Amino acid sequence: MSRKRVPSAPGTSIAQFTRTAEAASQEVIRTYSTSFGLATRLLGTRHRSHVRNIYALVRVADEIVDGVASQAGLSLSEQQDALDRYMTQTHIALGTGYSSDLVVHAFAQTARQAGINEDLTTPFFASMRADLGGGGENHVVFDRAQHSAYVYGSAEVVGLMCLRVFTRESTLNDAERHILEHGARRLGAAFQNINFLRDLGDDTGRLGRSYLGASGALTEEQLRYWIGEIRSQLSDAAAAIPLLPHDARAAVRSALALFANLTERIAQTPAKELSGTRIRVPDPIKAVLACSAIFKTLRERRR
Repeated sequence: MSRKRVPSAPGTSIAQFTRTAEAASQEVIRTYSTSFGLATRLLGTRHRSHVRNIYALVRVADEIVDGVASQAGLSLSEQQDALDRYMTQTHIALGTGYSSDLVVHAFAQTARQAGINEDLTTPFFASMRADLGGGGENHVVFDRAQHSAYVYGSAEVVGLMCLRVFTRESTLNDAERHILEHGARRLGAAFQNINFLRDLGDDTGRLGRSYLGASGALTEEQLRYWIGEIRSQLSDAAAAIPLLPHDARAAVRSALALFANLTERIAQTPAKELSGTRIRVPDPIKAVLACSAIFKTLRERRR
């Protein structure tokens, strides 16, 4: 019995498939993050889709380990298998430039253009794997060394991925590259630590993870420590922004300002209330911060 071949639509090509993949990645960011989506709109057009492609891959992996797979009925070992398959698909696509998974395909296109390779994706997936196993009676408490390793893989490498996108057409000397990479890592770490504080209740309760080293409730002393760490990380990141290509600065400044504002709101919240309250920045304040970032960047262009 012969099998009838489904005819291709007129104009079907790898370029069309890639455009479709990028549209899928854009939908992921639109659905999951209004704040990050706002920041990406401030990027130059040559960067925008690439950063969205990175976010989408990271978001899908995060959802595998943060409960969606579990809610779908997968056992712990099946969740681990799902994450491993996703990593394998990603690494194959880095080599071939193609995946049947739209999000992985879009990421691979970005990675191959920006020089993102397994030196960044491997630690990312290692951190995602560290998330599996919490919950129920198995409460996971990260000590400082585990925290540092986790944050590097889950957040700092994402900052480095974005930096490789921003600088893919730039010529940098060693000193400039060092400052920019340090800033990218510190910004990623700050974002992650802020999210640990604002998601404290969900992480420790539903997911059974204590990323900040507190086996019980977070104390005021511990909160003050982490606020100090975050402020230092944000300061280091801000110092690197003037070295970024001009068409990336407004977006990075906007995201940094948003998280700095969020940090100060968390700092004004008693530690005992953080587990039951998810702090957020009101939308009008987000708009003001974005406008301020745009104006500051425009002033730099006039100099």
